[in-house]
Amino acid sequence: MLRLKGLMTNTHIWNSSKAEVGLTNLLKRSRRTSGEEFLLQPCIRTTTYRFFDFYQMGNKEAIEKERARLSDEMNRGYFADIKELKKHGGKISTGNTVIIPAAEALKFPSLQVNFPDGTSLKLPITSQDKEVEEGKLVVPGASLLCLSFRANSQAMINSWTAPFLDAFRASNNVRIYEVSLIDSWFLSSSPVKRLLLRMMRKPKSDGPDNTLHRQNVYAFGDHYYFRKDLKILNLLTGYIFLLDRFGRIRWQGSGLATEEELSSLLSCATLLLEEK
Repeated sequence: MLRLKGLMTNTHIWNSSKAEVGLTNLLKRSRRTSGEEFLLQPCIRTTTYRFFDFYQMGNKEAIEKERARLSDEMNRGYFADIKELKKHGGKISTGNTVIIPAAEALKFPSLQVNFPDGTSLKLPITSQDKEVEEGKLVVPGASLLCLSFRANSQAMINSWTAPFLDAFRASNNVRIYEVSLIDSWFLSSSPVKRLLLRMMRKPKSDGPDNTLHRQNVYAFGDHYYFRKDLKILNLLTGYIFLLDRFGRIRWQGSGLATEEELSSLLSCATLLLEEK
């Protein structure tokens, strides 16, 4: 028994030391890159460290679903994303020229996000949300959700958000959310996640307060099925979605913004604000 206790103590010390070394290396690496670039490093394309629930081992439907996922992930790799990016520069598809009719619009899938201060929010914000019913949140007439999975797509996101912010800066009925999705199991673990969110906090600016218009948020965890719902394959580009007050996708684009796409986006956002 004493030998067993000693072994457990030594194992605990070894694991603790290993964790401390890992976090130390993590912090050293973060000093060489900005916080957001560090979070979105293209280390692995998929959630390789995700574990299949043992209690699902007898569930044939769950097993077949897992097999289909593994096949999908193995057939689409990081180098395929790079090849595609070189081919079209991240422009997976051109943005809509006109607004998507409400009757044909798809609902944006629910996504839990975190602010740098640790608070969380479920996007999109709709009238069915409990916090809206309690008066803590207001449903915006138009929301621009910008999704990025890797740091290299930030310039693409900026090409959309900067003009959009300039156009609707005076409106309190518009929101912009820049969502960074982190699929890494290690980075999504509670202690590392808290550390990274602390790194994301920015000092308060003396300039105008635009927090009602533009927010940087982070989504941690497994987003495979979220991506499938939105038909997102390439993780090296940025994706733009304009949502109405009911959380429906009324316009979407990708890659770097063009003048024609920006004109269409701003026009569609204006129409959403006029909808009753």
